[in-house]
Amino acid sequence: MTDYDKIKEYYKKFDEDKRLSNDNSGKLEYEMTMRNLKKHLPKSATILDLGGATGVYTFPLAKAGYKMYLADLSNELIQQAKNKIDREKIDNIISCDVVNAIDLKIYNDEQFDVVLLFGPLYHLLEENEREQCIKEIYRVLKKDGLIFASFIPYFSGSIAIVDRFFKHPEQVKIENLQETFNSGKFNNLDTKGFQEGYYPTSTEVEKLFKENDFEKITTFSIRSFGYEKEDKLYAIEDKDIFNEIINLIEKYSECKEIIETCGHAMFIGKKK
Repeated sequence: MTDYDKIKEYYKKFDEDKRLSNDNSGKLEYEMTMRNLKKHLPKSATILDLGGATGVYTFPLAKAGYKMYLADLSNELIQQAKNKIDREKIDNIISCDVVNAIDLKIYNDEQFDVVLLFGPLYHLLEENEREQCIKEIYRVLKKDGLIFASFIPYFSGSIAIVDRFFKHPEQVKIENLQETFNSGKFNNLDTKGFQEGYYPTSTEVEKLFKENDFEKITTFSIRSFGYEKEDKLYAIEDKDIFNEIINLIEKYSECKEIIETCGHAMFIGKKK
């Protein structure tokens, strides 16, 4: 079973508020995610940002006119979001709540037009936990409601654990390295760094949503072939070439080979 206390402890020490602005990899992830949100979101909607941390996406979407509900497992991150709301006087953020993604009882049936699931699928180790999470999302979504769910694909996540061994050998031994490649589950052997993680293939993610009555709209790689090229990409001075590469990154983001090997990916689906 997922150790939620380990996850909460990790995010106490991690600067989640600046994760997507501290470096170019985060910048590209944020910009491509926002581009896809703008492409697929309805013009107006009530949105649950589930696992939304400090509201990195909640705040800009609220400023764009969407009615936002922010939820996260971490009390510390939710408090940071509340403090930011007080400072910036943001309208349209209806609530900020400490919520476990597998239990959405504080929300009503068919309350939301859209759910953003940008985080929980990184951590839910057990199949029954993931099932419960998706069933709860289905319950709180309106008819034809949309789900945007990010995940770390199997090969990206597993290979990253080898890289983690090179940098932090205290976190990775033979046993948990083998377990990651065998099952997609990673358990950090140290208290520092990313703790428990789950890395499914895109096929597994699509199957999970299909079996819970979601119709696939698209699955794509968020950074696509820009993955691990971000510093060189943002150093390009010729804006025409830069824009063309960004367009190509998006154009080929649905290629399965790219989805499985290029960092974070996303499933977008509609409630049947």
